[in-house]
Amino acid sequence: MNTELTILGWTLVLAVVQILLPALLRTQETGPAYNVGARDGEAPPPRPVTARLQRAQSNLFETLPLFAAAVLVAHVAGRLGELTWWGCWLYLLGRIVYVPLYAAGVPVLRTLVWSVSVAGLGMVLAAILIP
Repeated sequence: MNTELTILGWTLVLAVVQILLPALLRTQETGPAYNVGARDGEAPPPRPVTARLQRAQSNLFETLPLFAAAVLVAHVAGRLGELTWWGCWLYLLGRIVYVPLYAAGVPVLRTLVWSVSVAGLGMVLAAILIP
């Protein structure tokens, strides 16, 4: 398996981690009975770190389908190369670094790291679209 598909696989692992982290914190906040119940009643608002992790998860889920599709199109079209290799690494590493920065509430740097991940996505798209 090539590097780009391997990185896509690890990005999916990151997505699972980003599902579990806020879920575990939220269960600590609401209690297991609420979590396994019908959740008909109002839950208390999430604590700041939990809310940040939920937003970081939503943020990943906005770009992950685009990244996955771009990697798969590049693979099928035979457009893998240095641009996709670097783009995939930038996307994954940016997304990994983004999570603790967002959880800690770090401004500006978090956005710069997010920009690195989007640049990585752009590189993969460029490899597909630019002959």
